[in-house]
Amino acid sequence: MAAPRPLRLLLAACAAWLVLYELHVVLVPGWDVGPVFSRFAHDVVLVLSGIVCLARAPRVHGPERAAWALIGAGVVAWALGEIYYTAVLWTESDPPIPSLADAGYLLFPPLVLAGALALLRARARGIPRRLWVDGLTAALGVAALSAAIVFETVLDSVDGRSLATLTSLAYPVTDLILLGVTVGALASTGWRLDRTWMLLAAGVSTFWLADSMYLVRTAQGVYESGGWFDAGWWAGLALIAAAAWQPAPTRERRPSEERVRVIAVPLAFGAVGLGLLVYGAIAHVNVLAIGLAAASLVAVMARATLTFGENVAMLRTSRDEALTDALTGLGNRRALARALDELLPQADPERPLVLALFDLDGFKQYNDTFGHPAGDTLLVRLGGNLSAFLHGRGRAFRMGGDEFCALFQTAGEPPEPMVQGVAAALSEHGDGFSITCSHGAITLPVEATEPVEALRIADQRMYANKHAGRMSAGRQSKDVLLRALAERDPHLGTHAETVALAAATAEALGLPPEDVENVRHASELHDVGKVAIPDAILGKPGPLTAEEWEFVRRHTIIGERIILAAPALSRVAKLVRASHERWDGGGYPDALAGDAIPVGARIVAVADAFAAMIAGRPYRPERTAPEALEELQRGAGTQFDPAVVDAWCAAYTSRTLAQRPDALEAA
Repeated sequence: MAAPRPLRLLLAACAAWLVLYELHVVLVPGWDVGPVFSRFAHDVVLVLSGIVCLARAPRVHGPERAAWALIGAGVVAWALGEIYYTAVLWTESDPPIPSLADAGYLLFPPLVLAGALALLRARARGIPRRLWVDGLTAALGVAALSAAIVFETVLDSVDGRSLATLTSLAYPVTDLILLGVTVGALASTGWRLDRTWMLLAAGVSTFWLADSMYLVRTAQGVYESGGWFDAGWWAGLALIAAAAWQPAPTRERRPSEERVRVIAVPLAFGAVGLGLLVYGAIAHVNVLAIGLAAASLVAVMARATLTFGENVAMLRTSRDEALTDALTGLGNRRALARALDELLPQADPERPLVLALFDLDGFKQYNDTFGHPAGDTLLVRLGGNLSAFLHGRGRAFRMGGDEFCALFQTAGEPPEPMVQGVAAALSEHGDGFSITCSHGAITLPVEATEPVEALRIADQRMYANKHAGRMSAGRQSKDVLLRALAERDPHLGTHAETVALAAATAEALGLPPEDVENVRHASELHDVGKVAIPDAILGKPGPLTAEEWEFVRRHTIIGERIILAAPALSRVAKLVRASHERWDGGGYPDALAGDAIPVGARIVAVADAFAAMIAGRPYRPERTAPEALEELQRGAGTQFDPAVVDAWCAAYTSRTLAQRPDALEAA
């Protein structure tokens, strides 16, 4: 919260007066300008500084309210002591010690110290231990320097009276503690440019400098009130009042730990302590300064120890993260490789090591249905199930995506029961979903002696198992649809020879095995949509009307909907939908052309036309196979893909020659 305008004006007026006063004392000390620079004028600045500081307390809450109330009370206490000194002791050549002025002066350090600690507690939460040690190092270094400069001088000048001695020594000691804590508090924040702490540190440092000059001058017997450094006290209190109204700091974008100053500054303060110790070896330095300097070096050593411990912990954490899957907490692929490197050389054929890979089935559909966050939650749940099942028996890993791994040792018994148990742990069923898994296992070192080879074999077996499972589900669904098609009309089915030719054509065109299998299924099911067409249209002996043709053309879309009811045949459904598209774009239902038609659908289109020609229709007689091949070649480039027609004719010739070598001429 920014200071209200009246308070800002008060602070600006105080700052302007302090600058003018210093110029007056230094440049024209004999110039009399009336009450503006009278001996009581500075008391007004001090009282205003106390009021500004106290006004902050009601505007904040919690520990900060108490902090500014204590700091403001300290400023007011010093101001009251100064007012008494100005009114009663200003002209005394040897003012009494102690006096009522000392009571106000000496209340300032403990009150401001308590307030600074309360402010530190409110703003510096969650500070790492190393920054606390940095603060302690800075405090000890500054305190040692202060003790070396001021404390010795004051100690030599005391007159032996116990009360006067205690009062005189109280000033450097309290200043030493206050300055050390303030600088230490700034260090503990990571040396961020926090305006509140910067102004507090500047105010306390200025105040300490003025106090030190006063103590030295007094010890030398040359101090006079109103000198050039007296403004240091007054400016210090004004800076503290300004600190009260600075906005609270926000989090900086880059963590302070990344900055060089975090380590450079405490090392600099440690160097101060080291310098004092070196100087103390060749000249006289008081015991307090030597002790504080030594303590600052001990703090630097503690900082180095903490830094080393944190670096070791960070290294351990980074290693753990490098070997851990971030989502499930299981070991990752790198952890598996390390485990295989450690265990494989020790594996015994009598007690083989079993490596089993698992790939979830149905996970993509689960993700598409319930969303990726739910999918991540499922992976975490399944990873927990896997870890619980293998607890005490083996180790669990997540390879990435929806792949998991189990590594366990057997005592000579078959690994299948254990593998099936892991598969059960990685399965889950619920409303609208079913998650199972395919797997592949290998025993080590019986089947492999190298980790890379072991992973390759297990991976091949897993995907072979997955492919077999998918094809099995597809075959079962296909068989159900074919049975429904045969019950509707036996003539709607495709002859086995035509299906085989379609598969051979797909192989000749270089399609992968899974796509060849999809072409085989699509060639069998491409007419399944005709179950929705009335018999009167299907068996009509004459030409169809435009309305009847429109009805017939819908059968590919109907067939796609029917086949999509079996998720294992989703790719087959797309081929069935496009099985009546033409190479020149004149087909249906989407008027696709050329390469936009799936290659599998282009093969099914040729297979359907060939089967229709050799089987005959109510409106025309059947043709021979050579005639059908000639008709396909005439339609190449318009109705059919020329490359597919060539591959079909070659496949037909090859199969005919293989079955009847004497049919070469006919073929």
